Amino acid sequence: MTKKLDILRIAIAQLNPTVGDVAGNLAKAREARADAARQGADLVLFTELFLAGYPPEDLVLKPAFLKACERAAQDFAADTADGGPGVIIGTPLKRKSGTHNSIVFADGGKIIAERYKLDLPNYGEFDEKRVFQAGPEIQGPVNFRGVRIGIPICEDIWGDVAVCETLAESGAEILLVPNGSPYYRAKIDVRHQVVIKQVIECGLPIIYANQLGGQDELIFDGASFAIGADKTLAFQMSQFEDAVDVTTWKRTDDGWVCSEGPMSKIPDKEEADYRACMLGLRDYVNKNGFKNVVLGLSGGIDSAICAALAVDALGEERLRAVMMPYRYTSKDSLKDAEDCARALGCRYDIVPIFEPVEGFLHALTQLFEGTKEGITEENLQSRARGTILMAISNKFGSMVVTTGNKSEMSVGYATLYGDMNGGFNPIKDLYKMQVYALSRWRNSHVPPGALGPSGEVIPKSIIDKAPSAELRENQTDQDSLPPYPVLDDILECLVENEMGVDDIVSRGHDRATVARIEHLLYIAEYKRRQAAPGVKITRKNFGRDRRYPITNRFRDRG
Repeated sequence: MTKKLDILRIAIAQLNPTVGDVAGNLAKAREARADAARQGADLVLFTELFLAGYPPEDLVLKPAFLKACERAAQDFAADTADGGPGVIIGTPLKRKSGTHNSIVFADGGKIIAERYKLDLPNYGEFDEKRVFQAGPEIQGPVNFRGVRIGIPICEDIWGDVAVCETLAESGAEILLVPNGSPYYRAKIDVRHQVVIKQVIECGLPIIYANQLGGQDELIFDGASFAIGADKTLAFQMSQFEDAVDVTTWKRTDDGWVCSEGPMSKIPDKEEADYRACMLGLRDYVNKNGFKNVVLGLSGGIDSAICAALAVDALGEERLRAVMMPYRYTSKDSLKDAEDCARALGCRYDIVPIFEPVEGFLHALTQLFEGTKEGITEENLQSRARGTILMAISNKFGSMVVTTGNKSEMSVGYATLYGDMNGGFNPIKDLYKMQVYALSRWRNSHVPPGALGPSGEVIPKSIIDKAPSAELRENQTDQDSLPPYPVLDDILECLVENEMGVDDIVSRGHDRATVARIEHLLYIAEYKRRQAAPGVKITRKNFGRDRRYPITNRFRDRG
């Protein structure tokens, strides 16, 4: 008969897997288990679909991928024959009941249990019902060395299925939950409330292990934690940092209680957003094999913060900043761009675009004869810059970082095949006023893990001056857009909150302005479909979360 443990040391492996790198993810898991063993752990809890990487999307439809994942799970299970910690690790499994988002529980050299996710999320950034089948039933707790452990998987504690309650009724003593919960602003508070609600309903302590790392647009911020049966925070792991932390749990007359574990400080909203953007850019570049990046440094706020993020994420030696002046580029912009590059320590090149722009204009003279000069000619400047950046990318293998913010992308204030060129956009989901807030924050702080310098890295003159695309004489953004505080509030109402025009007007906005911004938002959808991916920061980013038709005649007339 197995002797019941009175002390259980559970390691939470908050790590950064790569989607599709099954061998690499297995190697990470083995290294984490060895680390946990050195710390005296009895059990290691990994995150959702760790061996596959999360989310694997349509890779799950590929039989060879499923076989590779299951083979890795079996190999990892065999490792536990050494008498060290048992493991709970996520992997897709194909069974007679379908292909499941699963965990395998291994100990003593073999798989002692499998569990399948029941509640498949199909909203926002999630579409698991496309590739997985729900588990056929709620399976009971697993007996691990005399401790009955329940294992809901991520959405199983978020939805309406009473998984936690059923596990408690089946004799579970503690619940361990592997998660792939993406970041958005203040998401940690939401997770805490979700877990507290489940603790109230089931009466058991819940350990919430969350993935770390960037996967295309999604950022997984870690911040694993536990809520005790008394509904208090039992431990809190760090956000945006990988870790293998061992927590100690003791059996008492009132159930399992955490007696030892980390209690990390969670960053405030500016630091969290900045670090999310930094992590997203770093992982996108590194996981896709780019050695360095290039961006157009215009002397404006958006390109400046993207340059700072690139240096912080990758190091100064991996960024090439290029100023591409034309006749409308001010002396202030030239100075600001150079000062920014110097503060960051990155390479800085100047490539004038007078000749290519004039060449385009000359080539089009006959076609454009008799027409009025306007946006078409302005966009030629942007497209010349985009072509130069792509040429540098092709020649040196550098990924182009694109630099448009969410305010601009919302209303189409961007040029296809021009300033929209690029492989990834770290500020794609930041509104303009958020860009300013993060720029000020970065000038006063160096985030943990950043490779960039301390001090003012975005010159104050860039933050203070009126934003301008500088495509014509004395141009400012506010020539064609409302002031950014007004624009951003209207956009947040329309995009994040799906508010009607009447409700937005009731906040004090001009009706004609609101109607115009709604119209611009709709007609710019075709541009957004062609935009580079970028870090998700808000609850509703363009692409994964907000999927509007390009052909769309609806307008809210109130």
